[in-house]
Formats: sequence, structure tokens, C-alpha cells
Amino acid sequence: MAAEFDQLIAEFERFQSGIRNVDDRFAGLGAMQRQLTELRASASSPDGGVTVVTGPGGAVLDVKFTDAALAKGPQALSSALMSTLREAVGEAARRQVVLVQEHLGDELGLVDQVLETQAEAFGTTVEELRSKLTREEAAPEDFEDQRVLRQADDAPPPPPRKPASGGSAGDTFLKNLFDEED
Repeated sequence: MAAEFDQLIAEFERFQSGIRNVDDRFAGLGAMQRQLTELRASASSPDGGVTVVTGPGGAVLDVKFTDAALAKGPQALSSALMSTLREAVGEAARRQVVLVQEHLGDELGLVDQVLETQAEAFGTTVEELRSKLTREEAAPEDFEDQRVLRQADDAPPPPPRKPASGGSAGDTFLKNLFDEED
């Protein structure tokens, strides 16, 4: 009976820990939203003649041209603008997904999905795009200990449940724990 009770206490503590982890994740959503709102990404053409600044969702916030870029003519300017724009928008998307990963974890592999999609769209490699992430952004936060309503992979499986008929003293205790009539 004492072993059953100890097991029930341990399970309840794991459940409470899971609830605290969920609370911590939700508490961080405000900070994540603020960081996403303040997000900025900037890219410049190889010759520095075109600079594009983007924000959340790849919104274009600013475009700057040097006199030298304007003097190259419309075709060269258009080409430099488009490639710089793609780079800035791609950077914004990468930064966004890293922020989401930092706050919510990466169980869905969002960073890899974004990098793979961009590599295909931009004609480059995932490794090249990953190298553009800062060291801090590239290293995902360890969410291994933040389990919610599931057991650790290395935890021993729970013992088989006894049939509902009769029940143990621990079952009776738990059933009556919140019963105000007793």
C-alpha cells in the first residue's frame, strides 16, 4: 500500500511539473510576440549599392540606394533590388522561426523546414543558409526536460493497472481526497 501511495505521489508530482512547464511556455508567449514585433533583418547587395530592411513576415520596411547603384541603369538596379530583397525576406523568416523555436521548442522541425524550403527556392544549400544563422540562433534550446502530459522516453513504464473492481487503499484514498462529505 505504501509503494502504491508513493507511486501515486510521484505521478502527481510529474503531472504538476508538466503543468508548470506549460505555464512557463505560455508566460513566454508575450515576450515572443514582442520580439517578433521588433524583429528586423537587413541585407545589402554585394556592391553595397542596395540595402533592404525587412520586419516580421518579410514586410519591407526600408529600401536604400546609393548614387552608384542608380547610375547602373534600370535593369541592373532591378536585379540588385530583387536579389537583395529575397535575401532580407529570407533572413527575416529564418529569424522568426528561430524565435518561435526558442519559445515553443522545435518538435515540428520548423527551422529545418524553413531552411529546406528556402534552399530550394533560392538555389542554395541548407548548410549555406544554416551558416547564416548566428551561433546562438542555430543551437536550439534544450526542451528535453519540458514534457507535458507524457512520460520521459527513459522513464520506466507504469505498472499495470488493477481492475476497477474493488480497488486498492490508494484508490480509495484518492477517490475520497476531494470528497467534502467525508
